[in-house]
Amino acid sequence: MPSLLLPLTHAVTYTRWLHLLMGAIVPVACAMVFPGLSSPSPGDWALIAVLPVPLVLAAAMVPSVRRAEGLQAQLMLFPGPHARVRSDERPGVSAVPSSSWSDRARTGALLVLRVETGLAVALVTARLMALSLSFAGAAAGDPGIDAPLVDFAGGSWMYVLLVPAPLLVLVVTAAGAGALMAQAARRLLGPSVTERLSELEERTEQLLERNGIVQELHDSLGHALTLAVVQAGAARATADPQFTDRALETIEETGRDALEDLDRVLLALRETGRPAGTRPDLGEAGRLLDSARSSGAQIDAEVTGPLEYLPGPIPREAYRMLQEALTNVLRHAGPVRIGVRIVVEQTRLRLEVRNPLAAAASVAGTRGGSGLRGIRERATLLGGEARAGRDGSQWPLHVDLPLR
Repeated sequence: MPSLLLPLTHAVTYTRWLHLLMGAIVPVACAMVFPGLSSPSPGDWALIAVLPVPLVLAAAMVPSVRRAEGLQAQLMLFPGPHARVRSDERPGVSAVPSSSWSDRARTGALLVLRVETGLAVALVTARLMALSLSFAGAAAGDPGIDAPLVDFAGGSWMYVLLVPAPLLVLVVTAAGAGALMAQAARRLLGPSVTERLSELEERTEQLLERNGIVQELHDSLGHALTLAVVQAGAARATADPQFTDRALETIEETGRDALEDLDRVLLALRETGRPAGTRPDLGEAGRLLDSARSSGAQIDAEVTGPLEYLPGPIPREAYRMLQEALTNVLRHAGPVRIGVRIVVEQTRLRLEVRNPLAAAASVAGTRGGSGLRGIRERATLLGGEARAGRDGSQWPLHVDLPLR
């Protein structure tokens, strides 16, 4: 018994009930025109139930009707902030306009079901509430309303005990009908195949974007930490106060840049809707080269062609590739002589980073790591390629990116 009375405490029971009663407005309005509502016969009620069907099917052909039904269903058929029950279940109801004839057909089926169920629930509501009033009147000595299923002969105060019974039956009936309507809404207003594919594509793009953000954070922080380690080691080895001051200054500047990158990435991951700030591009390659030089590496740089006219994401991604390449050299080979060559051609961007192989770096370098893998992935996403491998006593990295 307590389980049957549990719907009484749920706000969603009454919002579903109201949702069903709203569906009865259309057939009742049609009945007021024809055949009328004065003492309708069972045949009249059957006609009242059939008359609005062509009208609601025609309304379902309008794309925005599906959106309106979806919004009503989300608000009134499923537990939310208005309910006294906690539910983490998503309604699974779409609230977008119809985009296909299948969407229109499903919307039409839901509208017909809502109208017919709403009319039935409205009739049951009227009958049971009238019966409850009759019990109250019978307890007072005058039923006032005919109730064909109940004999009120010999009025008695004990009828007052039966007043709540029709109301309880009514609430339980409304709760059951509302639950069935919620299930029907899930099936008939659920996302179509096109919407599911669109949602999947959007989710995939978000995952790819987040993966790129994580990779960018790895590159930035890895570069900053590598420079800090190299600078600290060199300062301790030289024991030169002037060199130590320069090393600390470089560590401070690199750390500040890394913190700015970290703040920007965290801002993007929080999805606050605010711009995540500007990202460095290849035009700022001089800053990377200066950082590497300050760690003791000798940089031979050659830049050919206009970097400011590189299209789309190419200058930003090329900057990260150069950053990761320099980080790998400093991490595995130390402050050695590094050759950097950037060539902007009419249709391609070529980036080359070359360094001598240290004895300790030969094994680590040939195996490759997450940094080199990240460079290859960035190049592939841009339609280009990245190659790296031993060339005698040298370790060259070649990146070739198309500009069109």
